[in-house]
Amino acid sequence: MDVPIKLLSTDFDGTLYADFENPPVPLCLQSLIRGLQSRGAKWVINTGRALPDLLLALEQAELGVEPDYLVVVEREIYRRHGDKYVEARAWNESCRREHTQLFERITPDLSRIQQWIRARFDARVYADAYSPVCLQSRSNEDTDAIVEFLEEYCRSVTNLTVVRNDVYARFSHVNYNKGSALGEIARQLRIGPDGVLAAGDHWNDLPMLSQEFARWLVAPDNAIEAVKKRVRQQQGYVSGQPHGYGVARGVEFFLEFNHYPLSDLG
Repeated sequence: MDVPIKLLSTDFDGTLYADFENPPVPLCLQSLIRGLQSRGAKWVINTGRALPDLLLALEQAELGVEPDYLVVVEREIYRRHGDKYVEARAWNESCRREHTQLFERITPDLSRIQQWIRARFDARVYADAYSPVCLQSRSNEDTDAIVEFLEEYCRSVTNLTVVRNDVYARFSHVNYNKGSALGEIARQLRIGPDGVLAAGDHWNDLPMLSQEFARWLVAPDNAIEAVKKRVRQQQGYVSGQPHGYGVARGVEFFLEFNHYPLSDLG
């Protein structure tokens, strides 16, 4: 019997991984992922972390399974090749080119945007390799207000959007996010949305928590209410357990929903 989940996409921090747990990724979830991979399914970690940071965290987690793909900074794709991850060159080059062109257009406004934030909030505002405006604020309430201001600005700039995760935020191109990157991986693997499961817990996961990209949607108990609401609206699974345990229960739920025996995963 073919396994119904052919591509599994999991956010990292808070969804798959909890650094205060031992192990940080539950063994029950690792076992499920290993079983799916043994049946031909692919696993992608879909995160806002940069590649070096994610690779270090994976090494420290001492996982018994390895992801087949990585999506980093919510947009760049890497595929496992042996013991290394190689970039999806065409996608990543297009992604970088379009971001460079977009950010060049807003360069004259950057000083004004940064000054507006600093004048009103005790927040860290900086630029990095992925965005000319990055934010780390003191509270979710402050982030709400700053993101509202940034989103208003984005409405005046074609293709510009704000990506948020907790008290962090940055500018990005509207066409590149966790959802579109997942869709590109599925396209390369020739897997339709009906064979995809996605799990996430925060604002930046919303683009992939869509039946445009994944038929099966999961939110752990620690997910923010906006994520739980979106998942429920699409007949997804909201677990009563947090982090990786919640993801494991969601995977089991949808396998059982499709009458797939868990014993077949070994």
